[in-house]
Amino acid sequence: MTIRRKQLGRCGEEAAARYLEANGCREVHRNYCCRIGEIDLIVRDGDTLVFVEVRSRSSNNYGSALESVTLRKQVKLRQLAWQYLKAHALTGENCRFDVVAVLFSRDGKVRKIEHVENAF
Repeated sequence: MTIRRKQLGRCGEEAAARYLEANGCREVHRNYCCRIGEIDLIVRDGDTLVFVEVRSRSSNNYGSALESVTLRKQVKLRQLAWQYLKAHALTGENCRFDVVAVLFSRDGKVRKIEHVENAF
């Protein structure tokens, strides 16, 4: 992954975190990593633990950010979430999976944020 793409991803995660916080969520963990991968954001929305996949784009030339969350990625995120729940003794928690898509303008400003609750 290029430095520019990594930077775009970090900026997208920051924008998504601010957006979710402004909409009543509280950040629990950012960039949770284990042997099988990484979860971008974990937030609490009331009594629900939310695993958030953040997708950032600078254009929609190759499809929308939301479309890029494939079935394979969904399976991996479910596995990661289960690892997180086991590691933190939270297996009885109410959970959901959200996707936040962040579209940036050419000058690096957030142009649009789309939030899909219960995305899968």
